[in-house]
Amino acid sequence: MPKIAGVDIPENKPVEIALTYIYGVGRTLAQKACAKAGIDWFRKVKDLSEEEINRLRQIIEKEYVVEGDLRKEVRQNIQRLMAIGCYRGLRHKMGLPVRGQRTRSNARTRKGPRPGSLRKKKK
Repeated sequence: MPKIAGVDIPENKPVEIALTYIYGVGRTLAQKACAKAGIDWFRKVKDLSEEEINRLRQIIEKEYVVEGDLRKEVRQNIQRLMAIGCYRGLRHKMGLPVRGQRTRSNARTRKGPRPGSLRKKKK
């Protein structure tokens, strides 16, 4: 399996899809990277030569923020919002939806299980 940006990408998938296994790379960015490298994005990864994989690796690692650096940047942005005490930061702190979704009837993913549902577990 070829390794790009520290991630093993699957060999039996088209290059466009395989690159989306990297955090921060979606379909559009994968297509742009393939175009810059001069690779047809419909080809399977196993059909690529080492030289083509190296070109892709250099383009993605040098020109785009992906994986650990991107995760760190996102985490720092959320920490900054919480530190300045803005509305979005407070929502992050409280573990509630940040982007205006309703919380009266939904938002169970962010809020967690309902309180008071302490049923006895069957043995």
